[in-house]
Amino acid sequence: MINISKLYCGLAGQSDHLRYGNRDSVGPIVVYNCTSRCNLRCLHCYAASDSTRHDTELSTDQAKKLLADILEANAPVVLFSGGEPLLRPDLFELLAEAKRIGLRTVISTNGTLIDGDTAKKIADANVSYVGISIDGPEEFHNRFRQTSGCFKATMTGFENCRKANLRMGLRFTISNSNKEQVPAVFDICKDNGVRRVCFYHLIRSGRGKDIESQVVSSTDTRKVMDVILERAADFVAKGLLDEVLTVGNHADGPYLLVKMQQQGKNIDQQKQLLLSNGGNRIGEKISSVGWDGSVYADQFWRNYPLGNVTQKTFKQIWTNENDPVLQKLRNKSKFTDKRCLKCKWFDLCKGNFRFLGSDPDIKNWRLEPGCYLTDAEIGL
Repeated sequence: MINISKLYCGLAGQSDHLRYGNRDSVGPIVVYNCTSRCNLRCLHCYAASDSTRHDTELSTDQAKKLLADILEANAPVVLFSGGEPLLRPDLFELLAEAKRIGLRTVISTNGTLIDGDTAKKIADANVSYVGISIDGPEEFHNRFRQTSGCFKATMTGFENCRKANLRMGLRFTISNSNKEQVPAVFDICKDNGVRRVCFYHLIRSGRGKDIESQVVSSTDTRKVMDVILERAADFVAKGLLDEVLTVGNHADGPYLLVKMQQQGKNIDQQKQLLLSNGGNRIGEKISSVGWDGSVYADQFWRNYPLGNVTQKTFKQIWTNENDPVLQKLRNKSKFTDKRCLKCKWFDLCKGNFRFLGSDPDIKNWRLEPGCYLTDAEIGL
């Protein structure tokens, strides 16, 4: 997660202590995909969710035990996602349990089910943040999510969160279809009092893996990043946004430094912050647990389960140093892409290293999303 508003605009963020503090003794942030069900059918959904509830979803008791195990692993936060987490009948019982044991919670949602009462219940559960997804203006959003009227329902969800004094933000996944919608997303934030926006790079998983045409080219990724940097600087200067972040492609950090150098700015502080952040740390400081209890290196690694919490504790699975995937992810200086190892920014980025098949043999690994910096920009 690259904090554009801090690194590029100099505005401190609320979670900077997690991004740039000493995290060696802190466990992973855990994304808990608590249900397979969703009331929408987004074209890029990494979990391939639909209206079906899988019989393998963890029971309430199993999920409560998982929360205790996550706390035992010293995780700083658990993010409830899905599917649509608000479709899980016992969600508020689980949130209450997390509150009881002192585990910080976040919700990732499409926002369509957040009426006034639901927003109040989320606030009463001490949920620290609600991330709500938007894909662009109303007509585009409804078409991309394949559900008529869902944009208005989502914007109502934003409004109800605001009335309940919930910290909230907009989430936008950059694909080839909606890369032109980035300026509109900033305007949606401005018009609706949304103070935080996260731009996710598309990672092919779930339904997203079948849309090669949705992968954004290097040239277009640079154009999108330029728009994000320009709009972020403008909106932060005008006091319209508190945080602008990009997620999923750690090349964004070096690219930001290259742009600042071109503008004649000193980048020493930004370099140090990115270095302390550690770059891509999937399999180290980010993890995911599926609705059936399968543990993954992150929420997009659904092709390779590390184990299942119905058979071992989360901590036992996560600390298994013999797993071949975790070995590679935690030793990127040895296993990563050869071009990455020659990059002068490697220690700040660490590459977006993953494999897309079913065999974790090193020959099947690649950068996903790909690096979009030129050879000259990385020092080759």
